[in-house]
Amino acid sequence: MGKLLIVGSVAFDAIETPFGKTDKILGGAAPFIGLAASKFNVESAIVSVVGDDFPQKYLDLLAENNIDISAIEVVEGGKTFFWSGKYHNDLNSRDTLETQLNVLADFNPKVPENFKDAEIVMLGNLNPSVQLSVIEQMEVKPKLIVLDTMNFWMDSFLEDLMEVIAKVDVITINDEEARQLSGEYSLVKAAAKIHTMGPKYVVIKKGEHGALLFHNGNVFFAPALPLEEVFDPTGAGDTFAGGFSGYLAKTDDYSFENMKNAVIHGSNLASFNVEKFGTKRLQNLSHDEVFKRLKQFKSLTQFDIKLT
Repeated sequence: MGKLLIVGSVAFDAIETPFGKTDKILGGAAPFIGLAASKFNVESAIVSVVGDDFPQKYLDLLAENNIDISAIEVVEGGKTFFWSGKYHNDLNSRDTLETQLNVLADFNPKVPENFKDAEIVMLGNLNPSVQLSVIEQMEVKPKLIVLDTMNFWMDSFLEDLMEVIAKVDVITINDEEARQLSGEYSLVKAAAKIHTMGPKYVVIKKGEHGALLFHNGNVFFAPALPLEEVFDPTGAGDTFAGGFSGYLAKTDDYSFENMKNAVIHGSNLASFNVEKFGTKRLQNLSHDEVFKRLKQFKSLTQFDIKLT
């Protein structure tokens, strides 16, 4: 079993969907990644920054889930990163109402000594210069570096982002971002072009339409489980990344065949995440629930067919 180092925002989110709205709740990429990965009982740590307005109960929640929080810097007199968004009726599109970078604007990550040899580094969606700083602080070359990024960094920090992409093994982005990064409309062509930038594995997330995994000319497709109720999609991609990287840290197997399993485990946990606001569903998720839904994934995708 390998150590997992998670780098990402720890934040406040205020969310409005057709089903309700919240005041400030726990958000940011890192808590979703960490809580999802914790379902595999791996040793993990979060590198991030918050202000002194960040409640101790949220830090305690992460620590109770066996996540090392010693590298979450608390800035005295600082304010925590805040994001507010409103989802449209189809839940696939949203409007950002407000973004306050606050302490995240000057974030200088510091990797804890006991995680400078982590087997897996999960770079959550952040400024590429921060992601690069973390890679450079690793004393032992990680077995796997996973990158999550978004179109904002492609628009504004493309040169820095390309430097990070060249150093990672896996990139996870959505279909729109894959097309923007590659300049190709076909996702097969897009993945092939992104491979040439550095990553051995390309994961393209398609929301309610599942995820694609590309490697060395091979393609694997994982469906999204059809759900009766989708309440809040915030953090679903981060939860996927946490399940994906957590499973790989647990199994210590980085083959294409095992990556397929990791994609299914990531999709499985993401399907729970959308059922309640914020991280609430992940906090109270039992092993039995996870196992039962994995069986649903299996029955959804497995079939016998006579090839004549």
